[in-house]
Amino acid sequence: MRPAMQMNAERTIGRPAIEVAEFFFDASNNPKWQYGMVSCQWVSDPPIAVGSTYEQLARFMGRDVKSTFVVTDFEPGRMIRIETIESTFPIQVERRVEPVGDTSSRVLADITGGPEKGVMKMLSPLMAGRAQKSVDADYDRLVQLLES
Repeated sequence: MRPAMQMNAERTIGRPAIEVAEFFFDASNNPKWQYGMVSCQWVSDPPIAVGSTYEQLARFMGRDVKSTFVVTDFEPGRMIRIETIESTFPIQVERRVEPVGDTSSRVLADITGGPEKGVMKMLSPLMAGRAQKSVDADYDRLVQLLES
């Protein structure tokens, strides 16, 4: 079955890849750059590893979205994959960081998922464009935050 929505982002940030990855892979930083993110905290103890979990509360299209995520794959400094294990809006996210020379990096993200039933499922084709615009704005904020 095809996911309800597929979004992606790619940005270049004028900071070394290791610094960007440290910030980008730590979910507790999400409220600093993701619009609508109310809270996000790790449930498991550090360091981040496969099996680590975190909980978040977000507002999307006027609704609270409570989610619990698990890290399904992790390469420190390079890539993290997460997916919801509990949510009204299940998603899978892959975030990657690639060095661009010594002082810059490229961040890439692939996000798939969306509501699985009910009215929100029926509205998902309409929500997809809005969701991609939201992702684009979030990644623009990430660049501004990390370059400031």
